[in-house]
Amino acid sequence: MNRKSYFMGVLVLLLALSSGCGQKPQAAPNAGAGNAETNQENVQAPNSASPQDTDSAQGAGGSNQPQQKTEQIDTYFTDDQMLELIKVSREITYPAEEDKYLAALKTLQTPSDANQFSLWGKVELHSADFKNGTVTVDLALPDEARLGAGGEALALDALKNTLFQFNEVQAIDVLVDGTPVDTLMGHVELTHPMSRN
Repeated sequence: MNRKSYFMGVLVLLLALSSGCGQKPQAAPNAGAGNAETNQENVQAPNSASPQDTDSAQGAGGSNQPQQKTEQIDTYFTDDQMLELIKVSREITYPAEEDKYLAALKTLQTPSDANQFSLWGKVELHSADFKNGTVTVDLALPDEARLGAGGEALALDALKNTLFQFNEVQAIDVLVDGTPVDTLMGHVELTHPMSRN
């Protein structure tokens, strides 16, 4: 009897240790999401400075301020276990209609709640161009942005859900550094383009 208790105790200890080890990589992307917020703020700060400079050059016309459009959209994150997507309503602001899609994608990088995990936090978004019903997303994927099979599937679902909420978007084409790839992170096959239906 004592031997069985000892064996069960060791088994429980091993299970606890192995499940704890599985959560360590998830903690690192949360820290990276904070870096993405900082990077995004750094990127947006010069953009907000540029319109101010042009306003002062144009005088009191202020033509850039009325051109800013604001829209309420849904964006998607996951829980710390990467089990499901969490829909969150966010507000985006963009200067022109063609900038709307990149602004929407950037919301995927910064969760507003500590219990949410960004699947796109370390991905570098280059562009999101809309033409003939298709949004072509060009991005860079550093090694630290790569997720497992489940995370990759959720990341693609979050991308599709975010962009397909715009009625004019009928397809999405994802490029890595300007090149079509078979798979984004090595697990889920990409079609070029991914259609709404």
